[in-house]
Amino acid sequence: MHFSSYILNTILAERRKAIDIIREQPLLTQQQQFTKLMKIGNGSAFFKNYALTKDCRYEEFRAKVPIVDYEEFSPWINRAIAGEHHILTNVNPKWAAKSSGTTNNKSKFIPINTPSLQDCHYRGGKDVIVSCLSARPETKAYTGKSLTLGGSQNISDVNSHIKVGDLSAILIDNTPPWVKLIREPKPEIALISDFQEKIEAIAKSCSTKNITSFAGVPSWNLILMRKVLEYTGKNNLLEVWPDMSLFMHGGISFNPYRKQFESLIPSPDMIYLETYNASEGFFAIQDDLNDAAMLLMLDYGTFYEFIPMKSIDDHTTAIPLEDVKIGVNYAMIISTLGGLWRYMIGDTVTFTSTNPYKILITGRTKHFINAFGEELMVGNADDAITQACQITQASVSNYTVAPIFMTTNTKGAHQWLLEFEEMPICDINEFTIILDQEIQRVNSDYAAKRTNNATMNILELSVAPCGTFDKWMAAKGKLGGQNKVPRLSPTREYIDRKSTRLNSSHRSLSRM
Repeated sequence: MHFSSYILNTILAERRKAIDIIREQPLLTQQQQFTKLMKIGNGSAFFKNYALTKDCRYEEFRAKVPIVDYEEFSPWINRAIAGEHHILTNVNPKWAAKSSGTTNNKSKFIPINTPSLQDCHYRGGKDVIVSCLSARPETKAYTGKSLTLGGSQNISDVNSHIKVGDLSAILIDNTPPWVKLIREPKPEIALISDFQEKIEAIAKSCSTKNITSFAGVPSWNLILMRKVLEYTGKNNLLEVWPDMSLFMHGGISFNPYRKQFESLIPSPDMIYLETYNASEGFFAIQDDLNDAAMLLMLDYGTFYEFIPMKSIDDHTTAIPLEDVKIGVNYAMIISTLGGLWRYMIGDTVTFTSTNPYKILITGRTKHFINAFGEELMVGNADDAITQACQITQASVSNYTVAPIFMTTNTKGAHQWLLEFEEMPICDINEFTIILDQEIQRVNSDYAAKRTNNATMNILELSVAPCGTFDKWMAAKGKLGGQNKVPRLSPTREYIDRKSTRLNSSHRSLSRM
């Protein structure tokens, strides 16, 4: 074991024991977090409004507090950010994390106080190290510097009580000095607002550093890594950073990008570790490199509830952790130290294990297609794309899908707008057939609708020119950071906008 890894293992020995308790006593751990939350909420305006006290039990909490999304909860958040004291908890927030995701074009502002920063976000970062060293004690991941490609919203003062910025900026602003020594790029580069300017600056400043790990959203990091190779003239990243050993990824599925990363980093010792980290909190970490599922982290000051997606509009069907079933698609509900109460984060998950509790992210509550009863989730689409690419030796950089609605004379279908990194060895018609078959394989509801073209025809596939999605995201001001391309939509909003943009630029799609 390398000396730096030995030191980290020694420092984090107690956390390793605590994670073992999460596995062995998950329900007790969750009850402890609930008790902790009732104490931090006690006396707040929110608790007074719903007649809650520090001695409140889960049954009472569930009966009194409604499940809400951001729009419904935002009046409470706005009061806290405006500087009113003790609105959400009895510990006032010091920061508001500005977050923009795939659900809509409006920014969200997530309150963060000192307990949520320390006990959730920073604890999650430490536990990633524990997980990595447990899986590969001999890794070189912690012998050099770590490169993080985050957002770009600088910290600014809302008032004398609250600072606002994206989560990356908040974490950078509060990073301990010893972490700053091993983190790249420097803040003045990390917070450059223009994404293209940022990755060029990172390539210049970091190509001569001993980078041994990096972190962020796979699609944006792929752009960065190619910029590094362009700047250095090297063939792969190991020629730039010989000890590169770890990529900590999240935000979108890694599967469609794995082949491209393995080509850029041709090392059998490279670790790809998924995390589930958002502005609202740090929720799960992959703890077994041979298992794609992530361990749900239960002692970060978050209390979890889940609603089956089949009854998403009936909030009375929400259940605590102890009642979840393997294989069911759930919308995740969180209550946090930062003061989010029964908050629907917008992500959907499925459990692969309840001993310990391990999850896969399957998509978004507002980003799925069920126009014909097919219930296609992002996880299904990612799995199908990955397998179709493997069969045809292709790779995909981005895609989005929308329904083609039935008319009086036609059946329904899905339209895929897809941008290839490497074209398939077969023609597009054959790729379309393979992709359609793979969706049927991973989604029985889709297969039922496609059998004998019962209610759905084979999917239609449009090939977008290289750079289409990046240009579209840039036009929306969402290039880089935590922003993600909307994969699935129940309407034609996104795909029609992209098609219109392409047509206005005198570019044609290859319609199949």
